[in-house]
Amino acid sequence: MDDQNTTMKEINPADPPRPLTEAAKAEIAELAARQRKANGVLMSAINFVGGQVEDGLKLLPASARDQIDDLARVALRQSFDVASKSRTGRGETIGSDRIHKILGTLSGAIGGVGGLPTALAELPVATTVIFRAVHHVAVEYGEDPHAEETKMECLAVFGAGGPSTDDDGVDTAFIGARLSISGAAVNGLISKVAPRFAAVLSQKLATQAVPILGAAAGAGTNYAFVNYYVSMAHVHFGLRKLARTYGDAAVTDHFHAVLAAGKLPQT
Repeated sequence: MDDQNTTMKEINPADPPRPLTEAAKAEIAELAARQRKANGVLMSAINFVGGQVEDGLKLLPASARDQIDDLARVALRQSFDVASKSRTGRGETIGSDRIHKILGTLSGAIGGVGGLPTALAELPVATTVIFRAVHHVAVEYGEDPHAEETKMECLAVFGAGGPSTDDDGVDTAFIGARLSISGAAVNGLISKVAPRFAAVLSQKLATQAVPILGAAAGAGTNYAFVNYYVSMAHVHFGLRKLARTYGDAAVTDHFHAVLAAGKLPQT
């Protein structure tokens, strides 16, 4: 009898997901519009401060281009370990989207002053600022600030891509609950995300390759990157919050349907 009751509970869960309401559908549509707008803002900023992406990449030495994947992987690993710890103590009061954009802008300006060498040195700082901003958004949407799963979900946001992509996969895949939270899982996710993030960093570094001019470019690109990933974090964690009520499948399917239909609300 106990086995039968257990089976029945699995087939008919006590608290099944609620059907999507019209209000929930409207909220999902707003998140889809935010994602579409974020892609446009980032591309405009990159084109403004650095010219066309292909031209900007030519400014990078071959040795730097070869190292970018490794740099992205190391920066993400360091950020994963550091970002949430920086929110303890006085750091907890530094947490709005606006403050992170300011921090990113200042970091980029300083990193771009000396051209490519200082830009490379600034890269881990910029990555940590972005990761920290994403982590702050996660907490805003009810995620546990101290949970490893939360940091895994933040890391997944970096897989949202950026310029030259129309991908809406990694940023809406709720990977944290589906992976064991272990060192191997973290490293595996970093390996998956790093190439996507490296493509973004390539464009950032290219705009900062010229000393002095690189300061303005660094400030502009860092602001754009923080703005982009913060927007992606609102989308990712907004969908996760809705999924806790309506279920992953219903929320994700409706989000992709809205994106495919192109009928997005004006923001």
